[in-house]
Amino acid sequence: MSSLAIFFSVVAAVFIGAVSPGPSFVLVSRIAVSRSRKAGLAAAFGMGTGSVIFATLALFGLSALLMKVEWLYLALKVAGGLYLIYVGIRIWRSAADDLPIDAPTTPAAGGVMRNFLFALGTQLSNPKTAIFYGSIFAALLPAAPAPWLLFTVPPAVFLVEVGWYTVVTLAFSSNRPRAIYLGAKLWIDRVAGVVMGALGARLVAEGLPRHIWR
Repeated sequence: MSSLAIFFSVVAAVFIGAVSPGPSFVLVSRIAVSRSRKAGLAAAFGMGTGSVIFATLALFGLSALLMKVEWLYLALKVAGGLYLIYVGIRIWRSAADDLPIDAPTTPAAGGVMRNFLFALGTQLSNPKTAIFYGSIFAALLPAAPAPWLLFTVPPAVFLVEVGWYTVVTLAFSSNRPRAIYLGAKLWIDRVAGVVMGALGARLVAEGLPRHIWR
């Protein structure tokens, strides 16, 4: 397989992973629909930045390290899971709050940097993302890839992630989804909070020693 074909295979695999529903999708869609398009785009860039960090680290062997040092991988799972549970609780507790729909730059809505960092933290909270990229690279990249692949894959990952979550932001920040959200904010936020909390609890459960569940 040529290097160009390998590159596009990696991009396709990353895209499939990006569009798969998970905590990142829940967070970006909620920010876009409840705050503003600018806030959603900031979150999209946060997701892209987190992904490129994990992709770069995977290229340099982080995923292999996590596979070999099990306690580190499990500890990161527990820490990431607790963070997602915290995010879920925050969403649940704010479900009954009035939405400052006409003031997207108020403290309740958060600034661009705040939304960027919130999304970045959510993306980095899941060490399985590093394993995901490591698995893709191990399966598709040759043992000695062309140097240009090592320099172009991380930016490609960034563009795929930002591109997908930009689409999500544009879709959920339009008038129709926002009107639906405003009409059912309490229950939509509570469902989103439960989903985030459940995903976090799953990570924690996976990170705890197995004998605890026996």
